[in-house]
Formats: sequence, structure tokens, C-alpha cells
Amino acid sequence: MALKEEILNYLTEHSGEYVSGEELAQSLGKSRAGVWKAIKTLQADGYTIEAVTNRGYMLDSSNDILNENELKRYIDFDCDIAFYESIDSTNNQAKRIIVDGDSKPLLVVGEEQTAGRGRQGKSFYSPAKTGIYMSLVVHPMAKLQNAVTATTAASVAVCKAIEKLTDVTPQIKWVNDVYVDGKKICGILTEAVTDFETQTVASVIIGIGVNLKTHSFPSDVQNASCLEAPVKRAEFIATVANELNGIVTGDYEAFIDYYRSHSMIVGKEINFIKNGIVIPATAVGIDDVGGLEVVLADGTHETLRSGEITVRTR
Repeated sequence: MALKEEILNYLTEHSGEYVSGEELAQSLGKSRAGVWKAIKTLQADGYTIEAVTNRGYMLDSSNDILNENELKRYIDFDCDIAFYESIDSTNNQAKRIIVDGDSKPLLVVGEEQTAGRGRQGKSFYSPAKTGIYMSLVVHPMAKLQNAVTATTAASVAVCKAIEKLTDVTPQIKWVNDVYVDGKKICGILTEAVTDFETQTVASVIIGIGVNLKTHSFPSDVQNASCLEAPVKRAEFIATVANELNGIVTGDYEAFIDYYRSHSMIVGKEINFIKNGIVIPATAVGIDDVGGLEVVLADGTHETLRSGEITVRTR
């Protein structure tokens, strides 16, 4: 571990306290000069570290630095991490990286995306420093239908992270959009990489974008908002990844009750599109793999597995 990382860890452990250069040098077995140079490097990297004569150094608790080292602080499972200041799309980059066939989980994170992608070919607005843009690659070797369930799991992971780190109560708009106060703050795009010989999903790329502090959106982006909560991006990203990894490596059914309890659709009158036709229905439930159970105007029951829905206003 580099000296600057050791110092950062030490100052984090002593958050809210001044730590003298002498204490840092003795505790880490380094010279005072080496400590001073490492502090300067950390400050150049963007960390706010107060330096007061006869008191020492103190790390500002408001630092919101996003890089590989910060992500590693909070990740609780073994995975590779790839961080980029700017990337076209974290999902695209994940595809490039996994070409070699590594079976280890992979977390790809971008400070910004220049060509962020959403579902159904839509773009995802991804400005720097106001949101999180991540893709987690898992290798479940599960049957193809479980790739769809992974999309549902992603929305649960985001909601759990929000509830763990903030006092906000999120909701899920089927299939996987996360809403706060009636507006969308998160988009999810899941892509499966298939082994055609075994007809199983060799890898699932789960792309997640969350508006944390994004207030201005392009004119074609409708009903969007942001979380607007005092969370550190690295901690939020890692918490989502931790929750998601726990779901996809465990029992898929374990999270479905949580998904149901956070649905903003069940009990609502909706419209969905089938074969190009807009069909009115009432959402009545979520099945065990995340399908939306609806009742049509003629009383017919149907389960939706994919597609877009809208809530009808009276």
C-alpha cells in the first residue's frame, strides 16, 4: 500500500481529530518529510486536508472523492474495479473488459459518461460529479430467465443502499426504475452475455445510473429528479454493489417481498403497449420472478415480463 493510502486510512480512522506529523510518521514507520510529501499529493488529488501548526492534519469529512482507492474502502466482496474519469458507457466498457473471459466479479465506474445508455435505446444523461454511473458484472451461470430477474434485483439493491445511507424512502416503478417523491432518480440497464453452447448466461452486466445532485436535465428528459442527500459517491456505489452482489450470488426469491413492498404500481390503473396497441389495465401484484400481474378491462388476467408502462391519471 502506498504511503498516501496509509495516511488517508489513518486520518479516516481519526476523523474529526488533528493528527500530528510526528504521530503519522511513527505510526506508519515513515519519515516526517515522507509524510509531508504524501499529504501534499493527497491534497493535489482533491482531498481537503487541514494543516494547522502545532496541531497537525485533519481530513475534512465532507470530501467526496471518487476513485479506485475510495471504492475499495467500502467494497465488502472480492471484485476487480475499473475507474475512469470519463467513459462512453460503463456497460460498453464492461463488455470490452470481459472479452478475456475472467470469471471474477467486475465493477466499472465512470466519473461521467459521454454516451450513457438507458433501456429501449434511450440515452442516459450522465454529467460529471453529480451522479453515479456504474456497471457490475456478475457470472451466475444461471438459466437465461434469471438475467431478467437480475434487473429486478438491481432496483432492490439501489433502494436498499438509499435506505441504508439516507432517511429517504424510495419506490420502484416496474420494471426497475427507482423513484423518489414521484420522480425518477435512477435508471437500470441489464445486458446478458450468453454461452450459446450451454444456453446459460455466462455474464450479466448490470448498469446503474443514479442522479444524486443533478438538477438540470436536457429538454427531452421527462419527470426526472435527484436524490439530493448528503452521501459520498464512492460509498453509495460500493453499497449498491455490495447489496447487488449479495442478491445475485444468493437466493433470488429472498428479495421479492422487498420489491413488492416498494412497488409504486400495485393497485394503480396503468397503460401498457402490446403489439403496438395501448392497453388499459389494473396492476394487481408482482409474481415470484418480478413479472407484473395485471387485470384487463374484460377481467382477463395477464402477467407482463417486459416493456414500458404508464400510470393513468384520472
